[in-house]
Amino acid sequence: MLALAGLGVLAAYLVLRATLLAPVDTHGASVHRFTVDSKAVGRDLDVAVVVPGDEGASRRPLLVFLHGKSETVDSFVGDGWFSGDESFFAALARLGPAAPVVAFPEDDGDSYWHDRASGGWGTYVTEEVIPAVERRYGTDPRRVAIGGISMGGFGAYALALEHPGSFCAVGGHSPALWLEGGASAPGAFDDAEDFERHDVIGAIRADPGALGPIPIWNDYGTKDPFAISDVAFDETLEAAGADVSAHSWPGEHERSYWDRHWGAYLRFYASALRDC
Repeated sequence: MLALAGLGVLAAYLVLRATLLAPVDTHGASVHRFTVDSKAVGRDLDVAVVVPGDEGASRRPLLVFLHGKSETVDSFVGDGWFSGDESFFAALARLGPAAPVVAFPEDDGDSYWHDRASGGWGTYVTEEVIPAVERRYGTDPRRVAIGGISMGGFGAYALALEHPGSFCAVGGHSPALWLEGGASAPGAFDDAEDFERHDVIGAIRADPGALGPIPIWNDYGTKDPFAISDVAFDETLEAAGADVSAHSWPGEHERSYWDRHWGAYLRFYASALRDC
């Protein structure tokens, strides 16, 4: 009986190892990590960098991709979303020589990627992460795009607004946006003044040209709780005459929705970076 039980445990382990514990197929890309001793936020923070295909290729464009609330860099390249899910790596590989280097910075899980009382999170991305990736991987400083999921989508728009002319494109995927500060998620902003300084929709309404002529991407699921605000953002951009690609697909605010659309996301960034 003990022998049979042992065989059962071994069989279960082998199945688990071949599925959930199997290393993700990176489709030829290499995954790197380094630590930023951030002066902007006063702590050491990890950055994961995915280099597609031939590591010897030089002056690749750079995509900075910001994670969502309570996520980490492992949500993309470690023990999170892509352990057993290869949609990101497969989509990157399909771009061939047009594939950018992709950098995934870490935050404290609740930064909303803007300068605030807990630290200069926006400054950390623009003045510490991006230059560090450029030095280490030889990316082209003239061809940088920024995007993100949920909280990261908000952060991408906020940083593009604060740094006009710095990015070739910006994208939000189910971005966490609000029409007014009182409706925002707890902890998203320090106070009403912090919301007003980083009101993405309000900034475009006040200055239709605030994002400049760069391509903009915005998408959300039809059952996403942020859909109302995301629709309002699309309408504001369209009224401003912005170069926006707006998409609404079936789905909710969840991993399976984003996994289905990595191909479209990465094609958008690669095209914008190529033409930048």
